[in-house]
Amino acid sequence: MIQVRKAKAKNGTIVEYLDEIIGSGGMKDVYFTPDRKHVVAFFRDKQDRQAQERLEMITGVYRERIFNQEGGAYWENLFCWPSQMVEDDKGRIGVVVSTYQNHFFFATGSVNSDFLKIKGREKEGKWFASPSNRNKYLDPAERGCWLDYLRISILLSRAVRRMHAAGLAHSDLSYKNVLIDPAGGHACIIDIDGLVVPGKFPPDVVGTPDFIAPEVIKTCRLDRTDLNRKLPSIATDRHALAVLIYMYLLLRHPLRGDKVHDLDDPQRDEDLSMGERALFVEHLADRSNKIRLDNLKPLELPWKDTAALPCQITGPYLSKLFQQAFVDGLHCPEKRPTADEWEQALIKTVDLLQPCANPQCEQKWYVFDNTKSPKCPFCGTAYKGKLPVLNLYSSRHDGKFLPDNHRLMVYTGQSLFPWHVNRNIVPNERLSLQDRQRVGYFIFHNSTWLLVNERLPGLIDLASKQPVPPGSRIALSDNSQILFSKENGGRLAHIQLVDA
Repeated sequence: MIQVRKAKAKNGTIVEYLDEIIGSGGMKDVYFTPDRKHVVAFFRDKQDRQAQERLEMITGVYRERIFNQEGGAYWENLFCWPSQMVEDDKGRIGVVVSTYQNHFFFATGSVNSDFLKIKGREKEGKWFASPSNRNKYLDPAERGCWLDYLRISILLSRAVRRMHAAGLAHSDLSYKNVLIDPAGGHACIIDIDGLVVPGKFPPDVVGTPDFIAPEVIKTCRLDRTDLNRKLPSIATDRHALAVLIYMYLLLRHPLRGDKVHDLDDPQRDEDLSMGERALFVEHLADRSNKIRLDNLKPLELPWKDTAALPCQITGPYLSKLFQQAFVDGLHCPEKRPTADEWEQALIKTVDLLQPCANPQCEQKWYVFDNTKSPKCPFCGTAYKGKLPVLNLYSSRHDGKFLPDNHRLMVYTGQSLFPWHVNRNIVPNERLSLQDRQRVGYFIFHNSTWLLVNERLPGLIDLASKQPVPPGSRIALSDNSQILFSKENGGRLAHIQLVDA
């Protein structure tokens, strides 16, 4: 029979745990509480006073800053945040954390009779970030489609943005420390107990290979007290976040091309390719690190073929940030996109999506590129017919409508939301319940595209100057204009009808 042991929290409460290790990481051993709703993770090494103070702050004031504010409940699903620091009768220091939600465990095994034994294991991001892992091992029900990975990326960007706004850096952001459930649209950042606070709590680790920023690798052999040594920070988190998003959407690493820097020393070659001489595999001016097709396995295609699936397929907003992250900011940390910039670009990219007409297409969605012959980049299925594109403009203080660099692609069933109608409404964790509800939708009826107005009292057809009250509809024609709202920040849509 498993013995029940006790540990004491800082506030004097007693936490019970079952004396059976259920998991071990690089630094901790993990035990269930008797009700299995929480786990207690004990550090194997003795924690010095600074380490204990960090844990006290993480479970105390830093936790309160995020979860005890208005809207704090939103973050419960995006962070697996330690709730208490405890010490057992052996002097071991540990943290109490809620168990992962059920959707973060594989419900089905790997294909081919679960020879990997992944059924019941955590859905670490690594299973979803390469074509071999995703297609060779995962059950199709677990894989998700391309839209799912955009949504996952939005959640991760939002969580990192909140963490950085509190002055905290994760320090080891990677697919090892992120759980995702693409099919269900869930994501959660774990291993929070190593948070970095600049100037107060330094990092415990340099990070996970593939996600460590180049400046950290370049200076990792210097003494930790050397002022030239670069340690994990908010800036390095930004690099790791960009890598995660790139890998989830394109199933390849942005820096792992075929350029060799040292034929005789594999470790030096690795350090140079990920550090001092890191080079984007899609660098437009320097193609020396491109991924060579003759080195690829059939299962890796077309994902690792950067000519077939360049980062431009992610649309204008994301491809611009990939260039900023892996060209401009790769060796200049101050130029890297922030988590907020990623979040906004991802949200606008979702508005550019079009469902693939091929029912067998695994990705199901793609960014409509507005060319004369648009097609799904994943399966090659061409779009046929006329498609409305809403170019959004918004009112400013002088009454003029200026372009927002924001488009909304139309498809049958596409929804119009309050944040499309008014630029001052931002789709984030602070969105009210009312603003989460759609205000209209689009349908294709009798060879005509229509916008059905559900809840917009100020909708006006600018061609006829006639109002379009709730419950009625308006036809979308080329070069027509619709005024959604006269309020400050209210938007106007200029319709472009693309004939494919």
